[in-house]
Amino acid sequence: MLIGILQTGQAPDKLIGEMGDYPEMFQRLLAGHGFTFKTWRVLEGEFPPDVHAADGWLITGSRFGAYEDHPWIPPLEDFIRASYAAHVPMVGICFGHQIIAQAMGGKVEKYTKGWAVGATEYDFGGRKIVLNAWHQDQVVKVPEVAEVIGTNEFCASAALLYDDRAFTVQAHPEYGPAFLDGLMRVRGKGLVPDALMAAAAAKLGDPLDNTSMAGQIATFFKQPRG
Repeated sequence: MLIGILQTGQAPDKLIGEMGDYPEMFQRLLAGHGFTFKTWRVLEGEFPPDVHAADGWLITGSRFGAYEDHPWIPPLEDFIRASYAAHVPMVGICFGHQIIAQAMGGKVEKYTKGWAVGATEYDFGGRKIVLNAWHQDQVVKVPEVAEVIGTNEFCASAALLYDDRAFTVQAHPEYGPAFLDGLMRVRGKGLVPDALMAAAAAKLGDPLDNTSMAGQIATFFKQPRG
């Protein structure tokens, strides 16, 4: 099964040499599930020829806001709607979660209560999942075609399911502790409050459910569709 990675942002240059860019992180996350991968750098205007160029789509995180004025965002929203209409499955992570929601009629805003950073617990229908978070923007209005399947007190719409067509998560299952630590060092200073980064640093050793989430993503991609 070919998964097309729609790259909407990139890791800091100082970290790419050590840990790779976002597409490599997702390939590591989903290794062993029988997928092959191809990346399109949509943040540079590089788009697939059509929604059937891959068997499923994965939209990465980004430092950009879904609501910002960038020339690649409207065509990405068009692509999302076309993929949804064609029943080609999509997975969205962080920015990917937000842009799918926005494209499908939801709303994304910079959250007034600030940032979520580091190992964070989410409730998936009574199942507790711990993933690394790194975001201030949130989905504040859920599209009518989506259902909330993951939440916590800080982020009410932390995971959304659009029947068998899209599965999106606000947190970052592709981030391990080393990358989060690097992100705080390279990008966090002056952006994220020091107290939040200190609390996240104290939890760098906490167990994460990245492998479990990878299995959930793989199951979503592979489920039978008409």
